[in-house]
Amino acid sequence: QVQLVESGGGLVQAGGSLRLSCAASGSIVSNNTMGWYHQAPGKLRELVATIASGGGTNYADSVKGRFTITRDNARNTVYLQMNSLKPEDTAVYYCNADVQLTGRNYYRNYWGQGTQVTVSS
Repeated sequence: QVQLVESGGGLVQAGGSLRLSCAASGSIVSNNTMGWYHQAPGKLRELVATIASGGGTNYADSVKGRFTITRDNARNTVYLQMNSLKPEDTAVYYCNADVQLTGRNYYRNYWGQGTQVTVSS
């Protein structure tokens, strides 16, 4: 089985920064696309950013120029550096990854448990 464990959330003032981390653990052969999504109260879960195994990235328009997604394939970890945070960034942030397990020839999608990010005005 696979676990995605997020860390780094918290409370920050507008204009501040936070760095989220998500480590995948288990009998992992490789990770394909990894990413971050967020869900604000009463809203649907939305894409924040994704990063392919080769390093190609994709961002929501609302975070372009402020957030940076990176990954460490050796550590099966994905990061989200969030700068110039705004109150509207307040949400639960979820890690997502396509993971290939030992003995499998396909990728399966997994979610982390979520970490709260609160930006005060």
